Amino acid sequence: MIFSPQEILETVMMTEMEHLDIRTVTLGISLRDCSDSSMDRVCDRVVTKIRTLASRLVPVVEDLATEFGIPIANKRIAVTPLSLVGESCIDRDYVKLAQAVDSVAKEVGVDFIGGYSALVHKGMTNGERSFFASIPEAL
Repeated sequence: MIFSPQEILETVMMTEMEHLDIRTVTLGISLRDCSDSSMDRVCDRVVTKIRTLASRLVPVVEDLATEFGIPIANKRIAVTPLSLVGESCIDRDYVKLAQAVDSVAKEVGVDFIGGYSALVHKGMTNGERSFFASIPEAL
């Protein structure tokens, strides 16, 4: 593909004068297959899956930013609502799950991980009530 001098100038102006950047790159990860009756096993599965799928996210995004000369402000991960992942656990210690997710997010170097949430727009299960009760301690 051949670019005209005008297109090149517009690109330079956007990046240098108008501070063009990419706000966010987000990796979405389904954790539905991490459910178990034991919260310890759920935590292990969640950490392993996030670590496996996201370990290269930050370096790859930084390489792309360098290659194209456009800064990328945030690297994020979005996961399945964790209330769903832990719902079948007998102990339902969602704080343990929050700590595990926070720990692996720091390990892989992302700026943000989202998914400490529940789908309650049509009512709540007992598991979701347990999840909501865990929020103050998780924070």
